[in-house]
Amino acid sequence: MIKFEHTVFALPFALLGALAGAQGIPPLRTCLWILAAMVGARTAAMTFNRLVDADLDAENPRTASRALPAGRVSRVGALVLLGIAVLLFEVAAGALGRLTWILSPVALAVILGYSLCKRFTSWSHVVLGLSLAGAPLGAWIAVSGTFEAPALWLAGGVLTWTAGFDILYALQDKAFDREKGLFSIPARLGTRRALLLSQMLHLAALACWAQFNLDTGSHFLGWLGWLVVAGMLVREQWLVRGGDLSRIDQAFFTLNSLVGLVFFTGHLLEWWLPRLLPVVS
Repeated sequence: MIKFEHTVFALPFALLGALAGAQGIPPLRTCLWILAAMVGARTAAMTFNRLVDADLDAENPRTASRALPAGRVSRVGALVLLGIAVLLFEVAAGALGRLTWILSPVALAVILGYSLCKRFTSWSHVVLGLSLAGAPLGAWIAVSGTFEAPALWLAGGVLTWTAGFDILYALQDKAFDREKGLFSIPARLGTRRALLLSQMLHLAALACWAQFNLDTGSHFLGWLGWLVVAGMLVREQWLVRGGDLSRIDQAFFTLNSLVGLVFFTGHLLEWWLPRLLPVVS
């Protein structure tokens, strides 16, 4: 019912937020609780989304084969999973500190509320971006007890990157959304303007991550990761140019699942290699 790729989108940015917030590798205990919070939050968000959209998914040819409308998962089973996921998230948030625990209901309101947004606003893509942006911001707070400008730039990049690729994904349902009175950027603006807005959002993401690099004093490897990510986002936009959705899976899942991993790896190696080289020499 929940794709692993959906968690991979945000997890590297959570780890990067922890790395930058701690200015090094956080304690293993903290990393494990961050991972638990990520799994709980993402499972809760996706399960709630599948529950509230079950009727719509059953009517949409693209989504009719999903687990709930196809009957492979019961509604009761999904509700139990939702409860377990929310409990896991709250326990993890409490274990990570007082501020993360205080802010956890806000995070839950955002990640669960996203699933209702397309019923009344075309900007649900931005709310999804805000949901994923909470990952690096929450991880930063977990390791430092506060948040600073670099955390906001990192989260802002995640927000605009996510909104940009979600608009592309929503192109598949433009006709269905219009028929059912649902709101989305493609349904509201049409394909051409939706593509343009997605491109602008991805440029904004690259600008945010560039400012994050500047604020954290990144050097060659951090900027190399940024450059590779920029190339990946250009490739993503190229694959769907003119509204061609024949390669949407490659653009949406394959490339986006690598964006955070590449950016995080560049920063991790930049921090780790200088400390390894004196040991090797």
